[in-house]
Amino acid sequence: MFITEVCRNRCASRPSQALRGVVICLSFLTASIHPTLHAQKIEKVERKLIRKVTPDYPWDLKRASIGGMVRLDVVVSPGGSVNDVSVVGGNPILADCAVRAVKKWKYSPADTETNVRVNVSFDPHR
Repeated sequence: MFITEVCRNRCASRPSQALRGVVICLSFLTASIHPTLHAQKIEKVERKLIRKVTPDYPWDLKRASIGGMVRLDVVVSPGGSVNDVSVVGGNPILADCAVRAVKKWKYSPADTETNVRVNVSFDPHR
Protein backbone atom coordinates (compact mmCIF):
# COMPACT_ATOMS: atom_id res chain seq x y z
CA MET A 1 0.00 0.00 0.00
CA PHE A 2 2.93 2.33 0.59
CA ILE A 3 3.73 2.52 -3.14
CA THR A 4 0.17 3.42 -4.11
CA GLU A 5 0.03 6.21 -1.50
CA VAL A 6 3.35 7.67 -2.69
CA CYS A 7 2.07 7.55 -6.27
CA ARG A 8 -1.22 9.19 -5.30
CA ASN A 9 0.55 11.99 -3.39
CA ARG A 10 3.03 12.62 -6.20
CA CYS A 11 0.25 12.82 -8.81
CA ALA A 12 -1.86 15.17 -6.65
CA SER A 13 1.00 17.59 -5.88
CA ARG A 14 2.27 17.87 -9.47
CA PRO A 15 -0.59 17.63 -11.98
CA SER A 16 1.79 18.16 -14.91
CA GLN A 17 3.61 14.94 -14.04
CA ALA A 18 0.49 12.93 -13.31
CA LEU A 19 0.77 10.76 -16.40
CA ARG A 20 4.39 9.87 -15.69
CA GLY A 21 3.45 9.01 -12.10
CA VAL A 22 0.65 6.74 -13.22
CA VAL A 23 2.99 4.90 -15.58
CA ILE A 24 5.59 4.47 -12.83
CA CYS A 25 2.96 3.27 -10.35
CA LEU A 26 1.56 0.78 -12.84
CA SER A 27 5.02 -0.56 -13.61
CA PHE A 28 5.66 -1.17 -9.89
CA LEU A 29 2.29 -2.83 -9.44
CA THR A 30 2.70 -4.97 -12.54
CA ALA A 31 6.17 -6.07 -11.45
CA SER A 32 4.84 -7.12 -8.06
CA ILE A 33 1.87 -9.04 -9.49
CA HIS A 34 3.55 -11.07 -12.24
CA PRO A 35 6.21 -13.60 -11.27
CA THR A 36 9.56 -13.53 -12.98
CA LEU A 37 9.99 -16.25 -15.57
CA HIS A 38 13.29 -18.08 -15.70
CA ALA A 39 14.48 -20.04 -18.70
CA GLN A 40 15.49 -23.57 -17.92
CA LYS A 41 18.27 -25.17 -19.91
CA ILE A 42 17.06 -28.40 -21.47
CA GLU A 43 19.80 -30.84 -22.27
CA LYS A 44 19.36 -33.09 -25.26
CA VAL A 45 20.06 -36.65 -24.20
CA GLU A 46 21.41 -39.00 -26.84
CA ARG A 47 20.16 -42.54 -26.31
CA LYS A 48 22.18 -45.36 -27.81
CA LEU A 49 20.16 -48.19 -29.30
CA ILE A 50 21.31 -51.41 -27.62
CA ARG A 51 18.85 -53.96 -29.04
CA LYS A 52 17.04 -53.52 -32.34
CA VAL A 53 14.29 -55.88 -33.46
CA THR A 54 13.68 -55.91 -37.22
CA PRO A 55 9.99 -55.48 -38.08
CA ASP A 56 8.14 -58.19 -39.96
CA TYR A 57 7.47 -57.24 -43.57
CA PRO A 58 4.07 -58.56 -44.71
CA TRP A 59 4.72 -60.92 -47.61
CA ASP A 60 1.80 -59.68 -49.73
CA LEU A 61 2.96 -56.03 -49.46
CA LYS A 62 6.55 -56.97 -50.30
CA ARG A 63 5.40 -59.05 -53.29
CA ALA A 64 3.29 -56.09 -54.52
CA SER A 65 6.37 -53.81 -54.14
CA ILE A 66 4.64 -51.72 -51.48
CA GLY A 67 7.16 -50.15 -49.16
CA GLY A 68 8.12 -46.83 -47.69
CA MET A 69 9.11 -45.03 -44.54
CA VAL A 70 7.22 -45.14 -41.24
CA ARG A 71 7.89 -42.28 -38.82
CA LEU A 72 7.41 -42.93 -35.11
CA ASP A 73 7.68 -40.92 -31.91
CA VAL A 74 9.07 -43.16 -29.18
CA VAL A 75 9.09 -42.51 -25.43
CA VAL A 76 12.04 -44.25 -23.76
CA SER A 77 12.10 -44.84 -20.00
CA PRO A 78 15.16 -43.94 -17.89
CA GLY A 79 15.98 -47.66 -17.78
CA GLY A 80 16.02 -47.89 -21.59
CA SER A 81 12.79 -49.74 -22.35
CA VAL A 82 10.23 -48.33 -24.76
CA ASN A 83 7.22 -46.96 -22.86
CA ASP A 84 5.11 -45.62 -25.72
CA VAL A 85 5.12 -45.47 -29.53
CA SER A 86 3.05 -43.06 -31.64
CA VAL A 87 2.78 -43.19 -35.43
CA VAL A 88 3.64 -39.87 -37.08
CA GLY A 89 3.28 -41.04 -40.67
CA GLY A 90 3.46 -43.90 -43.12
CA ASN A 91 1.45 -46.81 -44.50
CA PRO A 92 -0.92 -48.01 -41.73
CA ILE A 93 -0.13 -51.71 -42.20
CA LEU A 94 3.63 -51.10 -42.24
CA ALA A 95 3.24 -48.73 -39.28
CA ASP A 96 1.60 -51.49 -37.24
CA CYS A 97 4.53 -53.81 -38.02
CA ALA A 98 7.03 -51.08 -37.11
CA VAL A 99 5.30 -50.29 -33.80
CA ARG A 100 5.31 -53.96 -32.74
CA ALA A 101 9.06 -54.21 -33.45
CA VAL A 102 10.07 -50.87 -31.88
CA LYS A 103 8.24 -51.74 -28.64
CA LYS A 104 10.84 -54.52 -28.22
CA TRP A 105 13.83 -52.20 -28.69
CA LYS A 106 16.18 -51.39 -25.82
CA TYR A 107 18.15 -48.16 -25.33
CA SER A 108 21.02 -47.21 -23.04
CA PRO A 109 20.00 -45.95 -19.57
CA ALA A 110 19.64 -42.22 -18.86
CA ASP A 111 18.61 -39.97 -15.97
CA THR A 112 15.25 -39.03 -17.47
CA GLU A 113 12.56 -40.23 -19.85
CA THR A 114 13.46 -39.35 -23.44
CA ASN A 115 11.50 -38.75 -26.66
CA VAL A 116 13.10 -40.20 -29.79
CA ARG A 117 12.00 -39.84 -33.44
CA VAL A 118 12.48 -43.13 -35.28
CA ASN A 119 12.27 -43.78 -39.02
CA VAL A 120 11.67 -47.38 -40.07
CA SER A 121 12.25 -48.17 -43.73
CA PHE A 122 10.48 -50.95 -45.62
CA ASP A 123 12.21 -51.74 -48.94
CA PRO A 124 10.44 -54.37 -51.05
CA HIS A 125 13.59 -54.94 -53.14
CA ARG A 126 15.70 -56.25 -50.27
